[in-house]
Amino acid sequence: MTTEMFMSNSDLSAICENYRKNSKIDPSAFEKYGVKRGLRNPDGTGVMAGLTLICNVHGYIVADGELIPDEGKLTYRGIDIKDIINGCIAEKRFGFEEIIWLLLSGKLPNIDELNSLKEMIAESRDLPQYFAEDMIIKAPSKDIMNKLARSVLALYSYDDNPDDNSLENIMRQSIELISRLPTIMTYAYQVKRRHFDKQSMFFHPVNPSYSISESILHSLRPDCKFTDEEAKLLDLCLMLHAEHGGGNNSTFAARVLSSSGTDTYSAIAAAIGSLKGPRHGGANRQVVEMMKVIKEYVKDWNDEDEILNCLKKIINKEICDKSGLIYGLGHAIYTLSDPRAVILKENAKNLAITKNMNSEFNLYQLVERLAPQAFYEVKGSKKTISANVDFYSGFVYSMLDIPEELFTPLFAVARISGWCAHRIEEILTNGRIIRPAYRSIAHLSNYQNLSDRK
Repeated sequence: MTTEMFMSNSDLSAICENYRKNSKIDPSAFEKYGVKRGLRNPDGTGVMAGLTLICNVHGYIVADGELIPDEGKLTYRGIDIKDIINGCIAEKRFGFEEIIWLLLSGKLPNIDELNSLKEMIAESRDLPQYFAEDMIIKAPSKDIMNKLARSVLALYSYDDNPDDNSLENIMRQSIELISRLPTIMTYAYQVKRRHFDKQSMFFHPVNPSYSISESILHSLRPDCKFTDEEAKLLDLCLMLHAEHGGGNNSTFAARVLSSSGTDTYSAIAAAIGSLKGPRHGGANRQVVEMMKVIKEYVKDWNDEDEILNCLKKIINKEICDKSGLIYGLGHAIYTLSDPRAVILKENAKNLAITKNMNSEFNLYQLVERLAPQAFYEVKGSKKTISANVDFYSGFVYSMLDIPEELFTPLFAVARISGWCAHRIEEILTNGRIIRPAYRSIAHLSNYQNLSDRK
């Protein structure tokens, strides 16, 4: 039964027309009353809303009240993400599980602790009995993110102790959710393929010996085959996306709900809903769509003048989605560089050669290098701008033959570790419900009897 059967367009139009007449807020009012829209200061920095031990995102230096651009730095529990990744690469091992332990516990795991976590994850990957049939197969979704959120909420009903907010119970729930989200994602995608795309769906048995990245590739590919290089690159993506401070929209959403004392499933489902938004987690898909336009428009991918001209047309809103944005460039905090983009770019190069996608990789690099010049020539802007992680992550996922529908869900699979860490910190250290103020600017008016209203 569709929505149109319950309400007519004229009914909706009347409500919407009245809303437009009576609900306008002049943008100047925000400045007049000192309201910081989006919880942002006038210089673009975030309003200080809390303290955390989990992560730090560094992108500039403040000196004499001015923001001075600086090389980006990302630390998990005080440890530079570059050092964590380089350590894992040097030892030729997967690192996402190590980061999960680090974020949740506050320290790097020793061998026994890491093996213990891997065992817990392997044991928790399978979904509860009949869950896949009842919650996923019988209710297909065009959008995998919505299915992730619905499934996480549904897991509440399968938990014998869902509302206990003790550290031990939330930690159990966190590890189970981190383990199960990749399984939910791959199941939801297969059902989506069958129901909406009219393609075959396949469900492979879970291999408990696989890392999370190996398990994802094993589940997505019809023949279950993947190379160690591919799995390690996906593992790198998960490590880079695992956490990014308490102020990003989805993590803040998780903290806001957690501050109310609600259950883990509700808080994580809210974070997933936030990440779905195109202003947050969907940016890498926008980069891929933009690059499709650039590839069609630019005949010679090595011609810098041709690429520059194309970028200027994008900025002038002549081509692409006509938003005037070059997606994947710029960040709310990072200025000179996004360390995640730098690491991803360095590690994607070899696979691009292996996959015969080197010319496309070079095109990405040229767009990254020429974009600031394009902005300067069109708008006269000398603002420091660099590629963010979304600029290269979509390209990497494409090299790994991961469909675009899973770009944002993969982000969620990685970021849930950070969400859970922040939920625990919010409950155990803050102790107050988050409640910012909104100033009312409505004019007082008298109540009218129904018969007197026009």
